[in-house]
Amino acid sequence: MGEFELIHHYFAAAACARGGEGVALGIGDDCALLQLPAGEQLAVSTDTLVVGVHFPHAADPYLLGQRALAVSASDLAAMGATPIGFTLALTLPDAQPEWLQAFARGLDKMAAQCALSLIGGDTTRGPLSLTLTVFGRVPSGQALLRSGAQAGDLLCVGGNLGNAAGALALVLEQQQAEPAVSQPLLEHYWSPQPQLALGQALRGKASAALDISDGLLADCGHIAKASGVSLLIEQQRLPLSTALLQLSGEAGALRCALSGGDDYVLAFTMAEQHLPALREAGHSVHVIGRVVSGQGVQLLDKHGAQVALPAQGYQHFGSTGD
Repeated sequence: MGEFELIHHYFAAAACARGGEGVALGIGDDCALLQLPAGEQLAVSTDTLVVGVHFPHAADPYLLGQRALAVSASDLAAMGATPIGFTLALTLPDAQPEWLQAFARGLDKMAAQCALSLIGGDTTRGPLSLTLTVFGRVPSGQALLRSGAQAGDLLCVGGNLGNAAGALALVLEQQQAEPAVSQPLLEHYWSPQPQLALGQALRGKASAALDISDGLLADCGHIAKASGVSLLIEQQRLPLSTALLQLSGEAGALRCALSGGDDYVLAFTMAEQHLPALREAGHSVHVIGRVVSGQGVQLLDKHGAQVALPAQGYQHFGSTGD
């Protein structure tokens, strides 16, 4: 099957390729055309996933399609952007119809959940890798950045931490657990849910924000550095799921929450006055600390004493995370 036949058969005919709001022209020409409302800016982010580094060789293609797009869409959530579309550059060792069909179904499912339209891409032969570029729109001057945290702000996250890191041993089949424990963790790993609604709700409220991809400590370090402040994390306030605690125990769950990657929940700082409105609107907001003068990240125990920081940064499949 040639390149154009492959694109048409598996991707151009998919529901997510039919265009949507903001897409003036999708697949079929040399470029897609995006239409932005007056007074809005274009948000763009690119992620590459490589077999053996970001996902195992035996990954289910249906789940991989969901995960690949969710990882990229989460960057739009982190900026407070409304999704528009995405492109897919797919490198394949060979064209296997069953694999492609399953991958396209997973991709289409996540695209529908995120309201993203497939607007273009490319295919080539080589070791399996996926490069996705997502496009969103945000009112001018309202994009969430990493650089605005101020002393006195709360430090918050948008959901449970550490689930994907806890699932890694299950993904690699190094550990087993009953379905009641394994299923929610594996679902979080393979089908993370980008917090797009929360990101948009944080416009005008969050002073700084990002999505947690490399681990809470590492990513909070990015906010602290960009904002020129110090973030205090209260260890006992970290939201941990029952499944993670059952699989890894309290100590293991804390390690996953602090240093594990691939959570794809938002971490953000904001003035305390905004907290009630967000919770009343139904958003999951957990206060885990505060912003103070200084630099870097500090971890505090339940008595308020500083705790030595564990290793930071997500470890990919045999590689060091970004």
